[in-house]
Amino acid sequence: MDLAAKRIVVTGGAGFLGRHVVEQLVVEGANDVFVPRRSEYDLTQEAAVERLYREHSPDIVIHLAAVVGGIGANRDNAGRFLYENLVMGVHLIEHARHARVEKFVSIGTICSYPKFTPVPFHEDDLWSGYPEETNAPYGLAKKMLLVQGQAYRTQYGMNAIHLLPVNLYGPWDNFDPASSHVIPALILKCHEAIESGASSITCWGDGSPTREFLYVEDCARAIVAATKRYDAAEPVNIGAGFEISIKELAGLIAELMGFEGEILWDSDKPNGQPRRCLNVERAAAFGFRATTQFREGLQRTIEWFRNARDVTEETAVSRAKS
Repeated sequence: MDLAAKRIVVTGGAGFLGRHVVEQLVVEGANDVFVPRRSEYDLTQEAAVERLYREHSPDIVIHLAAVVGGIGANRDNAGRFLYENLVMGVHLIEHARHARVEKFVSIGTICSYPKFTPVPFHEDDLWSGYPEETNAPYGLAKKMLLVQGQAYRTQYGMNAIHLLPVNLYGPWDNFDPASSHVIPALILKCHEAIESGASSITCWGDGSPTREFLYVEDCARAIVAATKRYDAAEPVNIGAGFEISIKELAGLIAELMGFEGEILWDSDKPNGQPRRCLNVERAAAFGFRATTQFREGLQRTIEWFRNARDVTEETAVSRAKS
């Protein structure tokens, strides 16, 4: 698919993953990319979705927009996360059908996998059980978009594909402690402990769960490659093919941040899914392989965080003086 000749809409294109996808689309030759903002197009409202298609007539839609957070945010917003993620996708795919969109790229989540999926997760295991409870409403809402895309492919001939990225990290991640995922949360904890002189930080759970992490720029490459080259009904895992325990991760981030205090664990807080690591063989169909080494990616993320923090603090001081 020649992206230069296509009108492309990227929902969530101003977000963490989205801004990297938009950059990669431009690298790959796209010159007509539109990013709808919620202030103008609230995608939970069907009228706004219909207007988006009418006003921009996309050839390709890459649906990245999502309402999600870490374990605590998912637990505390179960109903809202289920509803908003489900209704956004349902409206976008249905109106893509009416608008005769050439290709719909749906971005799912590995929270859709069953709680005790055999490791490494294979796409065929998606339906072998119920998701981990704190992630289930979000994960199931996203999984329904896979079902919808496959159903529309069968009945209407829609070219809809579904990608399943593993946990992402990198520049522009969400560092809000109320909604962040584990890597930005740990970076922020270490930063604040160093600044305050605290002798310890406390992390959720017992540190035993494992996770796989993919650098966000690698994920953006995968999404654009699939947009260009993948046209099958089967979902595709997007990952790096390794796992690390949360306890090991916390130690590594503390080392890279220069925090030398104690890492404590609050076992009254939930662990989340016991293990996450993907089988990534299917992504070879469109030539994707992760290339960023984990330690290198963490160093880049920490550097970005520190630079962004410095800019924010300098701006606050400047405003206070004026």
